[in-house]
Amino acid sequence: MSLFNSLFGSSEEKNESANTINWIPLQSMEQLEELTSLSNEKSVLIFKHSTRCSISRFALKQFEKEFNLHDAIDAYFLDLITYREISNEIATRFGVQHQSPQLLLIKEEKAIYNVSHDAIEAVALSKFLGQ
Repeated sequence: MSLFNSLFGSSEEKNESANTINWIPLQSMEQLEELTSLSNEKSVLIFKHSTRCSISRFALKQFEKEFNLHDAIDAYFLDLITYREISNEIATRFGVQHQSPQLLLIKEEKAIYNVSHDAIEAVALSKFLGQ
């Protein structure tokens, strides 16, 4: 396997890992309102991803390989290049500095967990949630 494939995976591997998480695309301010409200009932995950960044792609791939919290939380995926306005609102609303890639866990309308870059780990998130 080439170095490129070992870092970013083949298209076959991407298809396998893409099925790991049932991402809910975050594409409107109305959805942001809904997920904020939903966070009063259950924890909500937001993964902010830059489609132009290889580091973001690598972090996403690693996270998807490790993720096993399907029933515990709803997972939203934000393409922050296309939906920059939503990304900016997330930073303002939850009081977090914008990062890319970035993982936020929202509970009771607050960001209770916020990591970026190489700190994005599904295992760490699981431990944080006591799973």
